[in-house]
Amino acid sequence: MTRFTRLAIPDVVLVQPVRHGDARGYFCETYKKPDFDAFGIDIAFVQDNESLSREVGVVRGLHFQAPPMAQAKLVRAARGAIFDVAVDIRKGSPTYGQWVAATLTAANGEQLLVPHGFAHGFCTLEPDTLVAYKVDAPYSPPHDAGIRWDDAALGIDWPVAADRAILSGKDRTAPLLGDYATPFAFPVPVEA
Repeated sequence: MTRFTRLAIPDVVLVQPVRHGDARGYFCETYKKPDFDAFGIDIAFVQDNESLSREVGVVRGLHFQAPPMAQAKLVRAARGAIFDVAVDIRKGSPTYGQWVAATLTAANGEQLLVPHGFAHGFCTLEPDTLVAYKVDAPYSPPHDAGIRWDDAALGIDWPVAADRAILSGKDRTAPLLGDYATPFAFPVPVEA
């Protein structure tokens, strides 16, 4: 059965599917709804995404979608490795502006469940890293948003120096959390 571990911000969960291995390699159920349901996570994923980052030090994030198109994400490294980060952006949350992270590798098979109300980002730790993730709402350009990956107020301990990070123009110019009027409240209301 899949193992679930709540992180320092308990709404963010490290997910460890069971791998069944032999001399050929392994088999793994990367997502099994009954296991998630048994842990109390009821999310209906509707889309699978993947991104390839060719170099070490690629930073993607910190991204999220605003309501009513907010996305929960289940993230894993299908190849390579990432430093994966979730930042609480729920106004009124006792952990607002705090972050948690996990190192996800293809070798360890761990995944990070990032719920609604969190900004998400990652930094590649190996070349040619392939990240696969499920979301519970389709991509919606009008709801696409982000905050600065290197916001000093967040204090994220990224594994790459700011002057060596490889970023998109959008991520380089995203607003600071303090300059962004978050659309998320705590607790996050259930969306219809």
